[in-house]
Amino acid sequence: MMIKFTEKNKTVAILALTLLAIGLGCVSQTNLTPTKSTTFPTKTNIPKTIKEPGGAGTPIAADMAVSNKSRQTSPQAPDADLKILAGDNNAFALDLYHAFSGKTPQNLVFSPYSISQALAMTYAGANGKTASQMAQVLHFTLPSQRLHPAFNALDLSLQNLSTAANPDQFQLKIANSLWGQTGYPYLSPFLDLLAENYGTGMYLTDYSKASESSRQTINQWVSQQTENKINDLLAQGVITPNTRLTLVNAIYFYAHWDTLFNPNYTHQDYFTRLDGSKTSASFMSLGKALTMPYIHGADYQAVELPYKGDQVVMTLIVPDSGHFSNVQKSISVLWLNDCWAQMQDKKVNVVLPKFKFETSLGLNEVLAGMGMSDAINNAAADFSGMDGNRDLYIGAVVHKALIAVDEDGTQAAAASAPEMQGTTAVDPSIKTDDINLIIDRPFFFVIHDTQNHSILFMGQGVDPH
Repeated sequence: MMIKFTEKNKTVAILALTLLAIGLGCVSQTNLTPTKSTTFPTKTNIPKTIKEPGGAGTPIAADMAVSNKSRQTSPQAPDADLKILAGDNNAFALDLYHAFSGKTPQNLVFSPYSISQALAMTYAGANGKTASQMAQVLHFTLPSQRLHPAFNALDLSLQNLSTAANPDQFQLKIANSLWGQTGYPYLSPFLDLLAENYGTGMYLTDYSKASESSRQTINQWVSQQTENKINDLLAQGVITPNTRLTLVNAIYFYAHWDTLFNPNYTHQDYFTRLDGSKTSASFMSLGKALTMPYIHGADYQAVELPYKGDQVVMTLIVPDSGHFSNVQKSISVLWLNDCWAQMQDKKVNVVLPKFKFETSLGLNEVLAGMGMSDAINNAAADFSGMDGNRDLYIGAVVHKALIAVDEDGTQAAAASAPEMQGTTAVDPSIKTDDINLIIDRPFFFVIHDTQNHSILFMGQGVDPH
């Protein structure tokens, strides 16, 4: 899915996410002087130094437009609202999955949580039909006055998982930022809402005179937030002189397995693709049966592999041979909830291929096809909650995600692992009545927390290479 741009007299805004970039733009090249109906926020120096991309590390001048509000660290959001929001986000995640997977199955990884949060920040400035379409597509069932505090509470709860953890074994970082055209009249209520619920102010940049420099600066911020794993989120041409706003959400995830795979049992074997062909892959094994949630359904098996702390897990769903398409079509938020609910603790040895996937997607056509057409239509979009006028529309949505899995754990970005070989995948002491789950065929994966089942990353592997 490619993003097409036209050089018309419109203003484009990009919503970027380490795993997503969205653009909001102006219908006409308006006067950038604030009007009486708008309030331009106070400028302050940015809290962190941004180094000049490609330079020798010299700090560059930048301002940050902020509201007088600070993030609500104890948001008034009941646990019930967090459950509702997590379920709504997961419903959107499965809609996206089916839109992404398409007719030709490919390796896939994406972060539905990151996409939902980035679009929620955009939704905060939507009105009228644009807002109702976005709410329907995103499955937002909570009213706005409860939705954004719930996002804040859910976000803080997820980030708090890292607070008590050993950073060498578990990290989950989520960051938001806004990048606005200097001098453009943004409304204070919009900025206040994002400051209170998403913890971000606005970096000011000059797209009209320095669009390429702006693109590089945003990309550098993304790189900093993802431990230099995503270095070119916004490709050349995405940011133009007509860009007016870029909203960014970045997620970085790194975690060790609660029980590491035993490198002594890593070995080469064959992985069977959907067309029946085979390819050599490096398989890793726990080497012993461990007690973990497991289910053997009518045409699939599924197991939960916990990360350090047991608060985030990877659910692996392995269709029986010849049933990949049937399971793929069946997967929905209700199907997943039922799968999780029916899992029982079993003694299981997991044999899993190492894999490293990267996915880049353009979301405009997907979101329009799902029913969010007005938001990307310059003649119909209503983001008047951002600037007091119906001048902005989404010009581009770009999503990029990476995942690497090896014996130690998972990194939601590129990572390298040594090639190791062993003589066998199973410890001879494993009992015959234990379950030996060998994932040597296409599979699905879902990384989620155990409290609310919020899906952080998900995808599928049809070829481990």
